[in-house]
Amino acid sequence: MPEKDTIAIELVREALLQSGLNPEARAHLLARVGIGPDLLAQAGARVPATAYAALWRDLAQATDDEFFGMDPRGLRYGSLAFLCRSSMAQPTVASGLESGLGFLSLMLECFSARLIRRNSVAEIVLDEGDATQRRAFCYFTYWMIVHGVTCWLSGRRIPILAIELRCEAPAFIDDYQVMFTENLRFERPCSRMIFPSECLDLPIRRSQDDLQRFMSAAPANILVKYRDPQSLASRIRHDLRTRPADQWPDTEDLAKNLCLSASTLRRRLAEQGHSYQGLKDGVRKELAIRWLGEERMSLSAIAARLGFADTSSFYKAFRKWTGSNPGHYRSVALLSIDQTSHPD
Repeated sequence: MPEKDTIAIELVREALLQSGLNPEARAHLLARVGIGPDLLAQAGARVPATAYAALWRDLAQATDDEFFGMDPRGLRYGSLAFLCRSSMAQPTVASGLESGLGFLSLMLECFSARLIRRNSVAEIVLDEGDATQRRAFCYFTYWMIVHGVTCWLSGRRIPILAIELRCEAPAFIDDYQVMFTENLRFERPCSRMIFPSECLDLPIRRSQDDLQRFMSAAPANILVKYRDPQSLASRIRHDLRTRPADQWPDTEDLAKNLCLSASTLRRRLAEQGHSYQGLKDGVRKELAIRWLGEERMSLSAIAARLGFADTSSFYKAFRKWTGSNPGHYRSVALLSIDQTSHPD
């Protein structure tokens, strides 16, 4: 299996941490999904994404908890199917998402969620029942479920603009950045996921056959498979982040730096589902979102640092990337906790 289709062993440990399984049961479960117990102690080890998906499903079934023991009430096995069935009965993605969030708020003790729409940007805010800061894996498991179901309801991949969490940054975040967004923010006043609101108006057209196919493939179909950090695309992204945008090489110079021909560079990127222009746009988007969270940096300064000829060009590009203009995104990203708790 290609390296890009793997998951870090850290996430395997996280899934098992609060499962309550005894060592014998845990070893049996790992063997059943093809994960050697010795891998748990190996730093930097990775397992096939298919094996991790099988572990996710089998662990939920074995413990009768699709939230892996991370909530006092738990999420009994079959909850995901019920969430999808009830949400798909709604007319639009917005009402389906609100139905799903309401169900999760009833089932889980530690999280109650609200959907807030602010013009072209929407956010899901978690109202946590106490001051306890939970593990990052707990938050990301919740977002995995919510985001995966919302993508299925809408019939498209919904880009995440940012995820903010109350907890401290975990030691390992690489896979989380690929699964969700590179714009992860920790030690924030509240936990929330920010995304373009345009998907909320889409009609839901899902049948029982669709549901059956979705659940038969879950959770593999909501796990965004890992992209090898040593892949060509990842190396290019890393290089772009270290240079000012006006010093980014063109295709010919980039190919020379990588000791490749331009045609080979294009072919290898295409094999990974990328283009050089797409990688540059992705890095620009990532940096734009990061800098928009810095209140002191003006929009014109951001546009210049990203290599745009003027602020208008930056506006057009950002709206194409996210469905929101940068000024509106900044107003949402910089909201205080009081404003978040009392939306207009």
